[in-house]
Amino acid sequence: MNYGEWEQTVPAAIRQDSLWRFTGYRKALFLYDICWKDCEWFIKCPLGKPIANQLVRSIGSISANVEEGYGRGFGKDRDYFLRIALGSARESKGWYYRAKSLLAENSLNNRFELLGEIIALLITEINKKRR
Repeated sequence: MNYGEWEQTVPAAIRQDSLWRFTGYRKALFLYDICWKDCEWFIKCPLGKPIANQLVRSIGSISANVEEGYGRGFGKDRDYFLRIALGSARESKGWYYRAKSLLAENSLNNRFELLGEIIALLITEINKKRR
């Protein structure tokens, strides 16, 4: 499933929230759904189970911390949670690297590219609030 197709499957209750306007949030939710499918595959391999557990946590943390930050309004609290989301995105990149034996190279590169987009969007959002 590509991003456009995925967007059509997201419930209106999520899409109508003002948070949906932040592309980094949408991309993080999309990545979580991709990660979930990846992890269904990873857990079939004994060495993949701990990686799957970490990936679900770290990737889930990206969108969860964006939600928490936006729920706090503007200011230091919001920036704090966006920085936590950024850390989780970078951590997720590392966990996907550790899973390189479990994914095809093109799939792995796709995950890295998506995480790179999310990281760039989070950095832009954090820096925007500092100006």
